[in-house]
Amino acid sequence: MLMNSSENAATLLYGPNGFRVIRPGHFVTCAVSGMSVPLEELRYWSVDLQEAYASPDLATRRVLDAK
Repeated sequence: MLMNSSENAATLLYGPNGFRVIRPGHFVTCAVSGMSVPLEELRYWSVDLQEAYASPDLATRRVLDAK
C-alpha cells in the first residue's frame, strides 16, 4: 500500500528564522514529548539541536536539560 505524505513525518532543516523541508511530510515529532506536530502549527525548534517541540514549555525544558 502506498502512503501519502500526510502519513509520514517530514524531515526539516531548522534555521533561525524558519525551516526548510528536506523530505515532505505532514508533521514532525516533538523531541521531548514524542507528539506529532503538524507543520502548519510548528512554532518552536532548536537550530543547534535540530529538533522540533510541541510547545514553548517543552522547548524550555529541553534547553534547560541540555545545559
